[in-house]
Amino acid sequence: MRYTLRQLEYFIAAGETGSITLASERISISQPSISTAISHLEQELGVQLFVRHHAQGLSLTPVGRKLLAEAKHLVEQAEGEATDQVRGQLSVGCMVTLAPMILPELSHGFTTAYPGAQIRHVEANQERLLDGLRRAEIDIAVTYDLQIPAGIAFTPLASLPPHVVVSEAHPFAGMSALSLKDLADEPLILLDLPISSEYFLALFLQEGIQPRIHSRSAYQEVVRTMVANGYGYTLANVRPRSDLALDGRRVVRVRLSGEHRAMVVGTATVSQFKKSRLLQSFEAHCRSFISDAYIPGMVAPAIDRRTRRE
Repeated sequence: MRYTLRQLEYFIAAGETGSITLASERISISQPSISTAISHLEQELGVQLFVRHHAQGLSLTPVGRKLLAEAKHLVEQAEGEATDQVRGQLSVGCMVTLAPMILPELSHGFTTAYPGAQIRHVEANQERLLDGLRRAEIDIAVTYDLQIPAGIAFTPLASLPPHVVVSEAHPFAGMSALSLKDLADEPLILLDLPISSEYFLALFLQEGIQPRIHSRSAYQEVVRTMVANGYGYTLANVRPRSDLALDGRRVVRVRLSGEHRAMVVGTATVSQFKKSRLLQSFEAHCRSFISDAYIPGMVAPAIDRRTRRE
């Protein structure tokens, strides 16, 4: 098979923009040149990479999505080896509950260290992140170790045990610790995200307790604001540095007693793909920025444990 890195770059531009016209504008190459490169790749590979929609652009076929991921890694690796630099665009997915705290500092630190790199953020729930990795829509995900399937490699970085969150006026706010039995008759405001909600409900199930669910929301800040306004309590793993809900009311974290499975924050990638220098550098950056001793935007677990002992 004969094709060039430049043809792969044209294919990548078309695959990421979903349009020959937008790809042409993005990389300043004529539309016929991009169309010819794509046709050449399809002929050489013997596959259809795109479905052409009249007046509505392009969409990748399943084999096209797979080639897009492989082509990006190949081009980024070639560029890195040629210039001895970490450069290129990386699509970073992040669990939606972690993203507001972790992503800004994590991404800014990386692009400051590697000016030739660009980060594209994708915030989603666990189910969609795993699907995005499999479909080659994202290169790496910063997420939890929840239901990681075969073919996805997960690297653990920090452990976040569950805790209770109540309003500052709640009778439980002054408690040093609470058990799930203490919470059984209290109204629960459940963070209702795929896989995450299963995790929280499983904590009760393992204790043989049926929680009294008052409300559900897929938005973490809605849950926190409802708790701050006295609707009930919630369970959480993230530990924001701010104890204020978005409306300015205060919430209080209380330790959950007993032995409960922690959520582990880490990075997830597709096992089968060879990692580019860019991706390897970002993984190393994540390892240096996220640990039990420090998590961007959060009270780190080690600091939280030490504070509670003092």
